[in-house]
Amino acid sequence: MNWVIYLVLAASILALSFAYYFYKSMMKEDEGTDLMKKIASHVRRGAMAYLKQQYKVVIIVFIVLAVLFFVMSLFDLQNGWVWFAFLTGGFFSGLAGFFGMKTATYASARTANAARKSLNSGLQVAFRSGAVMGLVVVGLALLDVSVWFIVLDYFIGAENHLVIITTTMLTFGMGASTQALFARVGGGIYTKAADVGADLVGKTEYNIPEDDPRNPATIADNVGDNVGDVAGMGADLYESYAGSILATMALGASAFASSAVAGMQYKAVFAPMLIAAVGVLLSIIGIYLVRTKEGAGMKELLGALSRGTNTAAILIAVATFCIMYFLFGKEESNPNMWWQVSLSVVVGLLAGVIIGKATEYYTSQSYKPTQKVAESSKTGPATVIISGLGLGMLSTAIPVVTVGCAIILAYLCANGFHIAFTAQNLSMGLYGIGIAAVGMLSTLGITLATDAYGPIADNAGGNAEMSGLDPEVRQRTDALDALGNTTAATGKGFAIGSAALTALALLASYVEEIKLALIRVGQDLPNGIEAAKATLVDFMQAYNVNLMNPVVLVGVFIGAMMAFVFCGMTMNAVGRAAQKMVEEVRRQFSTIKGILEGKAEPDYERCVEISTKGAQHEMLLPSILAILVPILTGLILGVPGVLGLLIGGLATGFVLAVFMANSGGAWDNAKKYVEEGHFGGKGSENHKATVVGDTVGDPFKDTSGPSLNILIKLMSMVSIVMAGLTVSFHLL
Repeated sequence: MNWVIYLVLAASILALSFAYYFYKSMMKEDEGTDLMKKIASHVRRGAMAYLKQQYKVVIIVFIVLAVLFFVMSLFDLQNGWVWFAFLTGGFFSGLAGFFGMKTATYASARTANAARKSLNSGLQVAFRSGAVMGLVVVGLALLDVSVWFIVLDYFIGAENHLVIITTTMLTFGMGASTQALFARVGGGIYTKAADVGADLVGKTEYNIPEDDPRNPATIADNVGDNVGDVAGMGADLYESYAGSILATMALGASAFASSAVAGMQYKAVFAPMLIAAVGVLLSIIGIYLVRTKEGAGMKELLGALSRGTNTAAILIAVATFCIMYFLFGKEESNPNMWWQVSLSVVVGLLAGVIIGKATEYYTSQSYKPTQKVAESSKTGPATVIISGLGLGMLSTAIPVVTVGCAIILAYLCANGFHIAFTAQNLSMGLYGIGIAAVGMLSTLGITLATDAYGPIADNAGGNAEMSGLDPEVRQRTDALDALGNTTAATGKGFAIGSAALTALALLASYVEEIKLALIRVGQDLPNGIEAAKATLVDFMQAYNVNLMNPVVLVGVFIGAMMAFVFCGMTMNAVGRAAQKMVEEVRRQFSTIKGILEGKAEPDYERCVEISTKGAQHEMLLPSILAILVPILTGLILGVPGVLGLLIGGLATGFVLAVFMANSGGAWDNAKKYVEEGHFGGKGSENHKATVVGDTVGDPFKDTSGPSLNILIKLMSMVSIVMAGLTVSFHLL
């Protein structure tokens, strides 16, 4: 079966090849007038300058952690591959964000220029450019996974080596998660500080349009769209995609470790990789199906994107049954396994679609919830805030129930609908849950394209406004931008939903790593249970992991607290950086003569500098806290405390992330709904009220909310990597 891994490698090369093709096709498009080119170059330079500064800080953190892992390996607290795997995970995660952002900064002016021809032309350029991000993420992730598997499979020859290989590979998942958190938090602080400053002063105080070139913060705002919503999002979904594959591979290795059937363990490990590989091809097919007609409204635009994503989802569902039959169809020991596991994948796909549709319903201006938020502007900004908060809270119900049903159904499907809670059923059920997460993200190549397209369309609108293009062009880019807000919220819903399933799978991986750590130091589980042969049920009993154990409960409370403390820190960080931005914009309006008349150019560079310094300073503490808390919990409370921490963080972080993402998306689109002419239109008091709601929602949906799904997985990854330290400390 080892030849299968080369199919995965080929799929990664195919994805990267099409990404390069779409990039070159975009670069051949005309960038427009000289002024459009000048504005785009300002944004491009600012984005690259910020990213270089961010990487300088992140590299220091990575070197410190890599040295720590290397020292741990010298004391047999980890194997010798961990430190290098960690570095590669971070490198590829950062590379995915870099390539996506570079494409976006070149695509925005070209999208605006294409929109001068037609709405469909603008959609094609923006979406194909977003597809570069989607295909780069899946291509680099599969490249990293397949190459690491080939290398480790060659060098690690120990007994039960697949368990060792897959748990070691989770370390590069930690590297990806660490880089993603820095990218999301830093980029989110940057973009929202600039956005809030530009909106509060420009729109509400001076009544000038969004992206008006007279606003000193407008270039920083457009730079922020790229560093936060493109580079940050690319790193985020890279780790989501890779994490779901790696966690399921580890579960497959442990679930079939004692199988007497030759090759079953390899097949279980290869299954998630093959599903992801086929998803690459089907995503490319879906990308070519996205097109619309001139004069299309929001529903027609959503339909155009849905046609591509839904076709890819249906095809991957059919392909999954073929893949599973190829792997497991002829196994006499369990002849039904192929369709049972296939159903788990379908459950994940359906859950992703339902979460996406629920997010679309609550955040799109085409539906009543967001329109009600816009209507509440009649009575001022306070009621806009209240209605947006209420909408976000209500919107958690469908995703939570959906994920709950998906967990139970994926568990039952993998077990042939046997409910009995045995050790074997538990292992197979968890494998089914993990592969459901893979199914949810299997068409990430196109679903991420719909997400990355949003910031490109937003920047295109900014370029059109600052370049003074015809109002019809701005109307087209506004339509594409409003669609982008909905697709971005849908993308966040996918990421959050998959994070919930993946984090649950990572809990089981943590147990396996604890067992391996005990074997390395020559110990067994408490109560004398042999670590090498212990099942998950044995492990829970040995460590007394149940809700009556006060140590577990304390861990649950700490995990729940972490979600709120993390959000509080990131929200306050945006507030402090935005305050400096507001003061700077006000200063320039009052001291630079002729700026409001368009006779003098604002000091754009100063605003870019404020956002850059604010993001660099503020991103460190919350990101480092996410790494330190699991380590300290393991040292103080031990294994039961860590499991409680991960459960509490997962449950609270998931619900809070959905709430924040949907509230923020609804506030943003409520503002755009008013700007279309409803309830007074642009410049009215109602419009100013929705602008206030949007500024509150900005850090909700683009900083704190999307960072939570990384937080819950990063805490799991850190716990897995530090399992040896936890075990050894409590044996001393």
